[in-house]
Amino acid sequence: MRESFPIAGTQITPGSRRVLQLALAQLYTQSPLTVPLEVVHGRQPGPVLLICAAIHGDELNGIEIVNQVLARVNPARLKGTLVAVPVVNVFGFIHKSRYLPDRRDLNRCFPGSEKGSLGARVAHFFVDEIVSQCSHIVDLHTGAIHRSNLPQIRARLDCPATRQMADDFGAPVVLDASIRDGSLRAVAESRGIPVILYEAGEALRFDPLAIKAGTRGVLNVMRGLGMLKPVAGKAKVKPMIAKSSTWIRAEQDGLLHLKARLGDRVSKGQCLGTISAPLGADTCEVTAPRSGIVIGCLTMPLVNEGDAVCHLASFDEVKQAELSVERFVDELDIRPEVL
Repeated sequence: MRESFPIAGTQITPGSRRVLQLALAQLYTQSPLTVPLEVVHGRQPGPVLLICAAIHGDELNGIEIVNQVLARVNPARLKGTLVAVPVVNVFGFIHKSRYLPDRRDLNRCFPGSEKGSLGARVAHFFVDEIVSQCSHIVDLHTGAIHRSNLPQIRARLDCPATRQMADDFGAPVVLDASIRDGSLRAVAESRGIPVILYEAGEALRFDPLAIKAGTRGVLNVMRGLGMLKPVAGKAKVKPMIAKSSTWIRAEQDGLLHLKARLGDRVSKGQCLGTISAPLGADTCEVTAPRSGIVIGCLTMPLVNEGDAVCHLASFDEVKQAELSVERFVDELDIRPEVL
C-alpha cells in the first residue's frame, strides 16, 4: 500500500481526496483568513503536481480551471498526487485586487520570510507548506485589468522537463520567458521544480476560451507526466515558440479604436487601430513595428501616451503560427471574445 501524503500536518490516505483550509493570517477584525486547498492522493505512485491560481487576487480564470480539473480527476485512477490551490492571494481576492493590502505584488515576494512584510510572510507560508511538497507546478494567470491575453505558456525552455510540460499543455503560443526575481517560478526552479505559467483572458472576468483551454492543458500535462491515462484522438496543437515579443505603446492620449484582435496575424507597418481626441480630431495610427501574432490587447479605449496597447509575438514562421492559433480555436469551438 502506498504511504499517506503529508501536508500542513494532515495525512491524506491513498485513493482519497481531502479539502483543507490552511490558516494564513487574520483580518483587522481578527477573523481568521485561510487558504483553500484540495489534495487528490492517488493509489499508485507518481509525480506531485501543484496547480495554483490567483497569486494575483483579481485573476479569476485560473480558479475555475482548478475546479474543472478537480471535477475530472478520480483518485482511484490517479498516479501520483494532485495539489490544487485555487486562491493563493486570498487578501487580493477578497478585495478584487491584484495586490496584497500593502500594495505588494505577491509574485515578487518569493521565497519570502517568516519575519518580513505581509507579502514576504504569505510567500514564505506558501513555499514552506505547499511548494516544498511538490515535484511539478502549473501556475495559472490572466492578463492585468483592462488587458486580455491569448492563451499562451511562459516557461524557461532550456530545462527539458519544463519544455516537455509546455509542449504537453497544447497552447498555440509558447514564450521562452526569463525568470523574474521574487516570482514563484524563480523559487521553484531554484529547488529543481519545473514550472510552466499559463496566461489567458482578462482580470476580474471569466473567459470561456481561456478556461476551456486551461482545463484541457492541465489535463494534458497530467497525461504527459503519466498521472492520467492518455486519451486517443486528434493530435495536440503543436505550440509555436515565439522568438521575441514586444508591447506596442500609444503615441498620444485619446480614444483607442483597436482593429487588431487576439490571434490576428499582422504585418510590419500594418495599421492596428487609431487614437483620436474626443471630438475625433488629431487622429494617429497605431502601427505594427514588425510582423507577428497579437497575443495581448488593451480592452479599455481610454489611453495615455505610453500605455501598452497590443502585445505582439514574433516567429520565424508567422504563417505557421497563425495556423496554429486558428486550429487551436477551432478545436475548442469557442471564438475569442471581440475586444
